[in-house]
Amino acid sequence: MTNATDLPAPGFSCGLDATLRVIAGKWKPLIIYFLVQGPNRYGALKRAVRGVSDKMLIQQLKELEADGIITRHDYQEVPPRVDYTLTPLGRSLAIALAPLCEWGSANMAAVTHLLEERARWQATPPAHATAGG
Repeated sequence: MTNATDLPAPGFSCGLDATLRVIAGKWKPLIIYFLVQGPNRYGALKRAVRGVSDKMLIQQLKELEADGIITRHDYQEVPPRVDYTLTPLGRSLAIALAPLCEWGSANMAAVTHLLEERARWQATPPAHATAGG
């Protein structure tokens, strides 16, 4: 028999679902990773999270702030100076993400190979498409 405390909160199928809703998006886990090392200004995060557009980084930072994962500190200076820091909830999430970082580091060569294979597979047209049909 399932205990009522074992059931997920309304709207979530399980704890992983809740976690994924908070870190959903390509960039949020990376933002959290770089903030676990300490407060960062926007420019430092933009350089660290390679490939993210300004629009997407701003959006992801706002969502993480709204979710209570980071805090934004505006120093009210000219020129403007703002930095971002993990909240206690954000630090606990960073700790939970640490094993994924370790797995990625340990398996980087294999993942690189798999992604190269996937790219080749996706670039190859299906056999029926080249058979005159």
